Amino acid sequence: MDIPFDQDTICAIATPPGEGGIGIVRMSGPRAHSICETLFHPRYGSFPLRSHRLYYGWIKDPHTHTTVDEVLVSHMAAPRTYTREDMVEINCHSGYAVLQRILELVLRAGARMAEPGEFTRRAFLNGRIDLSQAEAIADVIQSRCEKSLEVAGRHLEGALGNKVQQWQESLLQLEAETEAFLDFSEDLHGDDGESSPQRSAIMRELLEALKAAIQESERGRVLREGLTLALVGKPNAGKSSLLNALVGRDRAIVTHFPGTTRDVIEDSFILSGVQVRILDTAGIRHGPGTIESLGIERTLSSVQQADVVLWLMDQSRPLDDQDDLVHQCIGHKVHRILLNKKDLEPRMTSQEVEERYHPSSPPLPLSTFHREDLERLRHLLAREFVQKPLEGFESMIVPNVRQGACLREAHEALEKAARLMDGEGFGELIILELERARKKLDEILGGGEDEDVLDRIFSQFCIGK
Repeated sequence: MDIPFDQDTICAIATPPGEGGIGIVRMSGPRAHSICETLFHPRYGSFPLRSHRLYYGWIKDPHTHTTVDEVLVSHMAAPRTYTREDMVEINCHSGYAVLQRILELVLRAGARMAEPGEFTRRAFLNGRIDLSQAEAIADVIQSRCEKSLEVAGRHLEGALGNKVQQWQESLLQLEAETEAFLDFSEDLHGDDGESSPQRSAIMRELLEALKAAIQESERGRVLREGLTLALVGKPNAGKSSLLNALVGRDRAIVTHFPGTTRDVIEDSFILSGVQVRILDTAGIRHGPGTIESLGIERTLSSVQQADVVLWLMDQSRPLDDQDDLVHQCIGHKVHRILLNKKDLEPRMTSQEVEERYHPSSPPLPLSTFHREDLERLRHLLAREFVQKPLEGFESMIVPNVRQGACLREAHEALEKAARLMDGEGFGELIILELERARKKLDEILGGGEDEDVLDRIFSQFCIGK
């Protein structure tokens, strides 16, 4: 993305489309204030507007002098702004026509439309935030549960960036120690070459810190991405009824006819502060029709992407070869067996299921119509797949996929440097590996400003942020 951000002024609608109380059109760049003068007529006061004040007045078309809307305008002078450039925000009534009309006037006055995430990109390029904080802004916007918002908030405050800077300082110290050992080992330490204890201590601390951060990235993935839960089983086992019960509304059609669900139905709910994406899948059976076969193919795809599979079995029907087929499809995944329809006369037992399929935990009897059974299921899911993986997880610093990859590469370089150091390898090679580790850490903060990486990150933002 080739953006001459230091020359032009950008603008965008910063609020979601649709009717509402307030809509915002924002500008950033050297002409933001002059464009505001062209369009805004303050009720009190006059231009130039004082920075970081809110002014009441009207937006008027400079050519026809007609009033477009009654507004509140804020002018914020650089560098104390989101982008560290001059910014203006026009707070108007929300609605498609009025927002589009004001945006059109701003564009006609000399601004251009912002690219997705360009306001935040300018904040990063102008040094107000590092790249980890920019990514945290996207996480805050996309957070759908309390815990993921808490993680994003910590990163936005700079918790991850501060950690990375500490590790970089330790690496610089380690590089300096190694350089000194190479250049002045005889003068500093005599013939015994003993500078390794201090270097080794720094190396151990760094390796342990990076390893812990990588583990937190893997363990804390559920906080960032949520949990994906797939419901599978034979046709008419009660999958759709369970989906409706867990999300608290009639999301899926429920009938007593088998094969009603022929596609994957998706919804979500919150479990122990974590978002759970739940997939209701087509029933797995032998010899279905063409359309149902397509649904079963999508079921198998859902099983692959799921973190946890709930296998619903209708205990009012005996075990058969279709249950064997389900087991073949999900046996490699983490799964729990639910013996549904316990309010009907049973024709299978938990013991039969355990003897036939050897599950990792006993099957859970339930009825989707009994609230206490659903609460018991929620408690089990929360304990096993949210609380247990996060036991002892207190730092709330959870690197994302990109940051985790940088940490792993930095850790690998540091491990190689440690092996070279222990094996009395060439000091120049040790320094090269230390530099490689430091550069990988710098990538977390946006060092190097790789345009492809920046494009990929900021393209995920909405226009106006």
